Amino acid sequence: MRKPASMWSLETFGRQRLSRYFFMRDFMYSEISGFHGVPNVPDDPELALANGRAFCAALMDPLEETFGRIAVRSGYRSRQLNQFGNENKLNCAANDNPLECHIWDWGQDAQAVAGASIVVPWFADQYAQGRDWRDLAWWIHDHISYSEMWFFPKLAALNLVWRPMPRRTISSYIKPRGMLLHPGADPDEALADRQSRYADFPPFRGLRHPVAPAYAASKSP
Repeated sequence: MRKPASMWSLETFGRQRLSRYFFMRDFMYSEISGFHGVPNVPDDPELALANGRAFCAALMDPLEETFGRIAVRSGYRSRQLNQFGNENKLNCAANDNPLECHIWDWGQDAQAVAGASIVVPWFADQYAQGRDWRDLAWWIHDHISYSEMWFFPKLAALNLVWRPMPRRTISSYIKPRGMLLHPGADPDEALADRQSRYADFPPFRGLRHPVAPAYAASKSP
């Protein structure tokens, strides 16, 4: 696929499937783009798709199959859009910030990265009633191969990041603020203690969706 240069080619880009449950369009919406008129158009569509597929297969699909619908608050951002957001203090990290995960079409090979700010509605309802955000953080840590997590006070939203060589760090703007897990460090809480936090969580990838039957177009009437 060549670089999107028109509304129609961008529409085709958005229709590309990333995984069993997600399409590129699911990650394209941006309030910054819509309000300020800054296009969210990739510089390298193929790289954005490749990294997005790795991200969704490794992280988003397992979440969807465990908790049901996962809400995307902020997904893919083009370099132009992310730079505009950073320069105008719209909660975007600088393009060259090592932790910037929304620009999927920049790094490749060992430097590849893709991520999104997401909400797990199943957990957000419990968080609103006082549940500790760390219950979800430790569940993710023990079940999927994430690279970084950053939690936010509203809805226990988190930035969830994929890299081919995961850093395995957990940070939060919710109390206790700061870095809960540093790169290469062992968790302070033992596995049994962590598991007790999320003992009531749904079974990992336990949701069963309808399976499309095999269909042969050449079947006789």
